[in-house]
Amino acid sequence: MGVPEKLAERMSMAEQHEYLRARFSRRTMIRGGAVTLGAVTGGAFIPGGTAQAAVPTQRTASATEEVDGALVAPFGRHLAFGGDPRTEMTVSWQVPVAVKNPFIRIGASPWDLSRKIEAEVRSLYTPAGVGASGDHTQYYLHAQLAHLRPGRTYYYGVGHDGFDPAERHLLGTLGTFTTAPARSEPFTFTAFGDQGVSYHALANDSLILGQNPAFHLHAGDIAYGDPSGAGKTTDTGYDSRTWDQFLYQTESVAKQIPWMVSYGNHDMEAWYSPNGYGGEEARWTLPDNGPDPENLPGVYSFVYGNTAIISLDPNDISFEIPANLGISGGTQTKWFEAQLKKFRACDDIDFVIVFFHHCAYCTSKAHASEGGVRQEWVPLFDKYQVDLVINGHNHQYERTDVIKGGEVTKKLPIGGTAYPETEGVVYVTAGAAGRSLYAFTAPDSYEGNENEVDSVSSFICLKDGARQPETVTWSRVRYLNYSFLRVDVTPASKGRYTTLKVQGIAETGDRIDHFTVARRAK
Repeated sequence: MGVPEKLAERMSMAEQHEYLRARFSRRTMIRGGAVTLGAVTGGAFIPGGTAQAAVPTQRTASATEEVDGALVAPFGRHLAFGGDPRTEMTVSWQVPVAVKNPFIRIGASPWDLSRKIEAEVRSLYTPAGVGASGDHTQYYLHAQLAHLRPGRTYYYGVGHDGFDPAERHLLGTLGTFTTAPARSEPFTFTAFGDQGVSYHALANDSLILGQNPAFHLHAGDIAYGDPSGAGKTTDTGYDSRTWDQFLYQTESVAKQIPWMVSYGNHDMEAWYSPNGYGGEEARWTLPDNGPDPENLPGVYSFVYGNTAIISLDPNDISFEIPANLGISGGTQTKWFEAQLKKFRACDDIDFVIVFFHHCAYCTSKAHASEGGVRQEWVPLFDKYQVDLVINGHNHQYERTDVIKGGEVTKKLPIGGTAYPETEGVVYVTAGAAGRSLYAFTAPDSYEGNENEVDSVSSFICLKDGARQPETVTWSRVRYLNYSFLRVDVTPASKGRYTTLKVQGIAETGDRIDHFTVARRAK
């Protein structure tokens, strides 16, 4: 992105951010005409919700620039739950140029969109010389809705002066979303990581829409604006415009299904902020209930029915890609354990699912297993009997046997059942959402094409770039093609078994894996 390579290798993410700001901010100001754009007030469905303030950014266009709003169509709509999915939802979108008075309309039907709420604007400026982006300003808009009713479907439309979705000829631009139910009910969610922009990514999105999930989990490496993924300012292929393509591609599904993201190594973009996440904070509004929303915006939790979901940021503990190593000073892991303890003590929560980018257990030739995750978090997965761990990072599908203490406690064949209360944890790598695929050292083995082997050669990523070889026996399912994960959650009455039915679904629609996680309902 503009720092000499030898210098970048010695700099942290924060130091690289300061270098870029010093270099390119001066260039911008010399050209003149720069103005500062702050946040426009956000709102809630019923007064009482608060909007997150945006960090002012710079752009080079004149402050008096105007565009006829009737000529500007919003795009890239995407949803995200607030801290309480029963009552909170954020609708986000993008416009190609600055518009006046952006807003959202919302109601119980397409014909009742009388409620009009102002939106928050977060502008993101990328100057020429930062990667391949050119002089580029992006405008992201967010409306945080609160005090919604549980289990209700709402209709919404987004607009601005000159573009009102309530007008009859624009009703085709409306979207819908459904809040979480007040009580536990059966539901489905989907998950994958490492998507980017491609025909395969689009195909997976279309299949996910057909599953009718309550929400979708994206385990990091979202759009690949930075294709290098080292978290360095020398990542010369960086192009902020990739995000425009990504949000346009994903809109068909994300405009009606909450798209809950976690951050991976390709999501660190050094120009915008010291932690590399300034660009992500402009584009996404996620629950702000994590240990440090400003430093770790991708760390949060939410509860849907009888299931708690926790999103973590493994860049904080990654030995392999250390650009943000230690950024939380240990607060993320402390918060994580406190969340696990709280959820396990809650009578209304049966399952705890954790998703994040870097793999705890994987045998890919590319990244394999992350030593930082095994050191910091795997002992907590075991201690608190986490029911399912979902990762990306390695571009393939791989599923383990049941593991506890680093050892296989039970072979889990396709169609088998795991009992985490007594047996251990199942780990799934679902990183084949759309980017180019990696390879295994062992042959594929999946439903309809099982090819069991006694052991697989792999490695663990350690500090300072070291790779420690290991031979593993826990690699149960391997599929080297595009795919995603579907999870069906079925509650049960107290004392009976409640279940997670997990399926690996190929881009072709074929099932490549299925297994069940069961525990007694509280």
